[in-house]
Amino acid sequence: MKRRLLFITGVLSSIFTALLTIFGFVASNKLMYLKLKDTEVILQRETLAKRFDEKWYEIVQKKELWIDSPNDYLLKAIFLKPLQTQNTVIICHGVTENKINSIKYARLFEQLGFNSVIYDHRRHGDSGGKTTSFGFYEKTDLKAIVSFIREKIGKEALLGIHGESMGAATTILYAGTFKEEADFYVVDCPFSDFTEQVLHILRSETPLRSTMTLRIANLFLKLRDGYTLKLISPREVIKNIATPMLFIHSLEDELILPHMTKELYEAKKGDKMLKLFNKGAHAKSFNENPQEYEQTVREFLNRFVFTQ
Repeated sequence: MKRRLLFITGVLSSIFTALLTIFGFVASNKLMYLKLKDTEVILQRETLAKRFDEKWYEIVQKKELWIDSPNDYLLKAIFLKPLQTQNTVIICHGVTENKINSIKYARLFEQLGFNSVIYDHRRHGDSGGKTTSFGFYEKTDLKAIVSFIREKIGKEALLGIHGESMGAATTILYAGTFKEEADFYVVDCPFSDFTEQVLHILRSETPLRSTMTLRIANLFLKLRDGYTLKLISPREVIKNIATPMLFIHSLEDELILPHMTKELYEAKKGDKMLKLFNKGAHAKSFNENPQEYEQTVREFLNRFVFTQ
């Protein structure tokens, strides 16, 4: 009887371990290999919305760049130079998007007197990299881009970074972790803590409501990709940033909740500005409020950047 009980216990334990392993791989796969939007779909969307002007893009002075990532792959960037200036903004797109989505912001900053650099995050667009890490590895990629561009434009030129969604979180993680080389930041709808963000999505879109799911995902992320969700937390590094920062969010955003941007704004020391738009779903503040968005960025620059 005792042997039989031990046998049954061993079988049940093996089944549980196998199920746990399968669940862990599935959960970590969902994060590491999040489905990306098709490039052609993004291009058509931006063209139809008149946020991408093919004629402008064809004639604008530009240079394609391949920048070495410290994570051992190449990052694809395009240096857009419509203006005779060294002042430049690096634009970081959101997860599942690519550099085409950044062109609308390039046109915005052109109106404000800046050239721009658009680039693909790891595993997105034309850049290398096998997984998406939601800012963990992306922040060191951004550091490589910033250092490369700063060397090109010189120390006297103004250098800014604009980030949207994951790109905004990546911007904060970069600025709060490394020696800052930028003169200002614009962060549009960042999450303040990725663990809380994933839990919010789980509870909003799935029947999984327990934090046990996150603990299992963390174990497999650590084993497979070298990090845990806890290491992706803009709130933990925002206090290290002294450079002027503009925070933007829309109150209709149900994916990344506006209170996350409010939290980051309150924790940021030094020069800062907050703009909450009434209209716009996630990462749609510019799309729904283009003129007011430009006015907001212009006000921020006039108040904290151009006066220096």
